[in-house]
Amino acid sequence: MIGNPTGRNDPPDEATRGDGARGPPEGRPGATPPLERRAYATPYESLTFTLVTRARQELTVTLAAQPVFDLARCAPVSRRIRRTVRHRGGERALTGLRRRTLEPADLRRIDLQTLHQGLDMLKLGVHESGVLPVFWRTVATSRGRFALLCSEMQHERPGALLVEVMGGLEQAPPEAVQAAIGHFETTRQAAILHLSPDAGAVRRLAGVTAGCLSIDFAGVEHENARDWAQAAALIGVCREVCGQVMLLNLRPDRGLAAHEAGATHAVFAGMDAITV
Repeated sequence: MIGNPTGRNDPPDEATRGDGARGPPEGRPGATPPLERRAYATPYESLTFTLVTRARQELTVTLAAQPVFDLARCAPVSRRIRRTVRHRGGERALTGLRRRTLEPADLRRIDLQTLHQGLDMLKLGVHESGVLPVFWRTVATSRGRFALLCSEMQHERPGALLVEVMGGLEQAPPEAVQAAIGHFETTRQAAILHLSPDAGAVRRLAGVTAGCLSIDFAGVEHENARDWAQAAALIGVCREVCGQVMLLNLRPDRGLAAHEAGATHAVFAGMDAITV
């Protein structure tokens, strides 16, 4: 991985806590004071574009450039593009049985448009890094990898780019995952593996040398102490498998506890988007 793969060398001015101090606020896990919640309340930009599939279905793709926080420093250190794909009318296009209605060519086009639009949103500086999503079904084929690697990904640009591979990794052979992400490993590019919040799914890929795992906590109960014990155990498994763990949709009041459990980065739930 590229040093601190989801970090800037120097935190921005707004990385200070609400009380003006650097670093995590004091307090016991699970009882983080309101200052920590305010420290994580960083707005982000979003945009939407449309795309017509080969089956002549109209899709809307929304990208949101959310801040990624370093949990050890309580500071925003990078930005991650979150992507939502919907059919015209609002129905999600990538959930349940509808996932297979999109052909590999459609997914590849969505990835290429995401790359084009997302790089503009990230606005990477020389010492900065950003995270962009790609579908596993794109990365898994030589044609898909070639399309990505011949696009803006290879253009001269500052900063480091991390591709977050998602959608189907849980069923993919570990050796196939390793071979695919190896094509993106350079001094300025690397891969993040987006896995379901399941300890077994995480352990399956223990031999894959990705530099970071991302786990979506939107469906993980982590409000009360009993739920948090199970969530912390999941984080521990992730950290055993990989040196860096990024949690998505984490409750802001669980930032300190997540860090103590082993998570290194987080994208917090409950932030407001600025539509552009």
